[in-house]
Amino acid sequence: MARVDRLLANLGYGSRREIAQLVQHKQVVFDGAPVKDPGAKVPITPDLPSRMTVVDKPVDPPAPLTILMHKPLDVVCSHKETGRSVYELLPRRWQARMPGLSTIGRLDKDTTGLLLITDDGPFLHRVISPKSHVAKRYLASLDRPLEGHEVEAFASGTLMLESETAPLAPARLEPIGSHSAHLTITEGRYHQVRRMFAAMGNHVVALHRDRIGALSLPADLEPGQWRILTADEQALIFS
Repeated sequence: MARVDRLLANLGYGSRREIAQLVQHKQVVFDGAPVKDPGAKVPITPDLPSRMTVVDKPVDPPAPLTILMHKPLDVVCSHKETGRSVYELLPRRWQARMPGLSTIGRLDKDTTGLLLITDDGPFLHRVISPKSHVAKRYLASLDRPLEGHEVEAFASGTLMLESETAPLAPARLEPIGSHSAHLTITEGRYHQVRRMFAAMGNHVVALHRDRIGALSLPADLEPGQWRILTADEQALIFS
C-alpha cells in the first residue's frame, strides 16, 4: 500500500502539493471513484494502470518497470553525454520517477537496436553481471570484405584487444555476406564489437543490436519507439 500523493510524486506527476491539487479537482480516480484524500492508501499491484487514472488517463506503471526500446541513430544512453538522449524519447515526467530509470548497459551514439531501460536495480545487475553470461547479438556492416579467418579468431578465446591484458571470451561470428555478419558476445567491454573487427584489420560502418539472450527486437518496433517489457520477455533474456 502507498499514499496516493507519495505514489504519484514518485511517478513524476509533480510535487505532493501539486498532487493534492489534482485530488482536490477530482483528477485522480481509483476504481471509478475520485480520490478524496491525497493521503489515502492504494495497493501497488501490476493492474494499477487499469484501476487508477490521472487527468483521465491510466496512471503510469509503478516500479519495477522495464522498457524495451528500439534505439535510433545519433541518440546517447547517458544523462551526462552531450546530444539527445534516449530518456528524451520517454514521457517527460519519467525523468522525475523515483527510483530513476537507467539503461541496462549502453549502445553508443552510432549504434542502433535493442536497448533495455529499467528502474529495477537487481534485474539490471543480473543482466550485466559477467556471471550471467547473457549473450548479445549484433549485426555489423563492414568497410572491407571478410577474409575467412575471423570466425576462428573470434571463437578462440585468445583474441586480445589493444591496450587490454585479458583475452576476450569466445564469441560467435556468422557471416551473412562479404561485408556483413552477426556477432554474438557475452561480455560488454568498451566498444567491444568495433574493436574486435579493428583487430582483424576491418572497420565497422554500421552496428545494430537485434537480440539479448533469446529476446529479439520486435520487427514492428520502429526506431525511437518503445514498450513495456513483460515478465515472459524478461525470462527470455536468461534463456
